[in-house]
Amino acid sequence: MSEDAPAMPPRRILLHGATGSGKSTAAARIAERLGLPLVLADEIGWLPGWIERPLEEQRAMVSAATAADAWVLDSTYTRWRDAVTGRPDVILGLDYPRWLSLQRLLRRTVARIVTGEAVCNGNRETLRQALSRDSIIKWHFQSWKRKRLTMRAWATDPTMPPTVLFRKPAELEAWIEALEPARGAAAEASVD
Repeated sequence: MSEDAPAMPPRRILLHGATGSGKSTAAARIAERLGLPLVLADEIGWLPGWIERPLEEQRAMVSAATAADAWVLDSTYTRWRDAVTGRPDVILGLDYPRWLSLQRLLRRTVARIVTGEAVCNGNRETLRQALSRDSIIKWHFQSWKRKRLTMRAWATDPTMPPTVLFRKPAELEAWIEALEPARGAAAEASVD
């Protein structure tokens, strides 16, 4: 890990990492622990039927969500990252080895196919999708290096919000556990 948790719990948190690294799961845990609204990038990016939401709508939605005083955003899409990256109090980079995020992605994809679990906006992953040219697994291989380079560049860029790089899941777990839990019920807000 490149630096410690801030003295005051952050109120605007962005996660970044490879597909399958565990960003959404970690974001949900952080949002619950701190009582902050959870914003899910895939809920912004996809409509039912795996139809991509028009870019101008995506940008408007993410801009509105991150204009608030408090939120946890599980990821960014490259096409609207510029609307977000100056707003967090902290960026958490899940800088795990490729084998780990790929293993998690494969396990998650197979589980979703078998169970038919609904994901963003009621969409479901299928075997056909997993084997298609638009496969999320293929996307992992296409984007892994770029995502790693991006988070590492942010960590050394003084114009960016503080970026904490986690090399192992245990480091992220310790960071989350060090956060002061919210008093009362956790916020259950998310992007519609």
